[in-house]
Amino acid sequence: MKKITIISTSLRKNSNSEILANEFIKAAKEKGNEINYINLKKIKMKFCIGCLTCGKTKKCVIKDDITKEMLDKICNSDVIVFVTPVYYYAISGQLKTFIDRMNPIYSMKYKFRDIYVISTAADDSNRTFKGIREDIKGFVDCYEKTKIKKTLFVGGLENPNDVRKKNKFLEKAYKMGLCV
Repeated sequence: MKKITIISTSLRKNSNSEILANEFIKAAKEKGNEINYINLKKIKMKFCIGCLTCGKTKKCVIKDDITKEMLDKICNSDVIVFVTPVYYYAISGQLKTFIDRMNPIYSMKYKFRDIYVISTAADDSNRTFKGIREDIKGFVDCYEKTKIKKTLFVGGLENPNDVRKKNKFLEKAYKMGLCV
C-alpha cells in the first residue's frame, strides 16, 4: 500500500482533467492505496512572498487554507500526482502557486519519490504539453530523490466532459492508477 497525494487544479465543472483524475483514483484505491485528495478549487491560497522563513521553521508564515498538516501529508506521501489543464502551454496558475507554497517541504525529510502527471488541453499540437513537462521537471529537479514516473497528456478536449468520448484515455488514466 502506498500513500498517494493527488493535487487537482481545474476550476471548471466537469473538467476533463478531473475526470481522468477520478479514473486514476478509482484504480489506485482498488489496489488498496491510501489517497490524499487536494482539490485546489476548494482551497483559498495566497501567493508565496519569498521570505524563506519556511526553510528554517518548516512552516509557512502565510495564514490561509494551506496548512502545515496539509504539507505534512504531502511530505509523507510516496507518490504525488499533479493534475492540471494547460494554460498558455504551461501548468495552471493555481498549480504554480500551490507548488510555490509547498516550499516548506524542501527543508524536510520528504518521502515521495514518484511524480505522476495528468494534463489536458484543447490544443492537440506537438508543443502543447512541452511547458507542462518543463514546469513539473523544475519541481522534480529541486527534489533530487524524485523522478517523473508516468505522464498522461490528452489534447483535443475543448469542452467539459469531452474526455468521456475518448475511452482509450479513460482506460490509460485507470491503468496509470494501477501502476502505482
